[in-house]
Amino acid sequence: MGHIMSRTALYNRHDALERALQLFWQKGFHATSLKDIEQALDMRPGSIYAAFGNKEGLFQEALEYYARLGLTELERVLSHHETPLLGLAAYIRQLGGIRDKALPSRACMLVKSLLELGAREQTALTKVEMLLAGMEARFIECFKEAQSVGEMDSELDPVRLGRRLQAEVMGLRAFAQRDIESSTVHALAEDMALSIEALRLDDSVNA
Repeated sequence: MGHIMSRTALYNRHDALERALQLFWQKGFHATSLKDIEQALDMRPGSIYAAFGNKEGLFQEALEYYARLGLTELERVLSHHETPLLGLAAYIRQLGGIRDKALPSRACMLVKSLLELGAREQTALTKVEMLLAGMEARFIECFKEAQSVGEMDSELDPVRLGRRLQAEVMGLRAFAQRDIESSTVHALAEDMALSIEALRLDDSVNA
C-alpha cells in the first residue's frame, strides 16, 4: 500500500513542479509571489514550505525537474540512433520544432533563468550553472564516443565541439522566442544538424 501512495505523492510532486515551471516561466523568478505560488500549486503556504522550503527551493527543484526531462529526452533520441553523431543531429532536428510546442519548452528555462537571476540569488544561479554544465558534459561525451567508435576524426577537440553545440542549442532556443515562422526555426536546426553530420568520417557514413 505504501508503495502506491508514494507513487501518487511523486506524481503530485511532479504536477506541482510542472505548475511551478509554468508560473516562473510566465512571471520570472522575481515577480512571482508566494500568493501566486499558492494559487498555481493549489496548496496552502504551510504545505508549500513543508514540501519545498521557500520560493527559491521550489524554483531550484522545478529547474532540476526541467533539466532532467531535457536530458531524458536527449538520451531517448540518442538510443534510437546507431551512432553518437547521428543521434545528436536527430536531437537538433527535433529541437527545430520548438515553435510548434507550448511555451516553456520553447526557450530554455535554464537560459532564461541564467539571464534573469542576479547576484542575490547566487544559490539558484549556481544551480542553473550546474544544470547547464551537465547538458554540456553530455554533448562532450557524445563527441568523445563518436571518436572512440571511429565516427569522427580523433584530432578534433570534443570539449570545444560540445561547448559549441551547447551555444548553438541555447541560441536556437532563444531565436525561437522571436515572432518568426516555425519553418525558419526548422531550417536553422537543419543546418545545425547537417554541420554535425559533416563531422562524420567518410568510411563511417555507410555504417
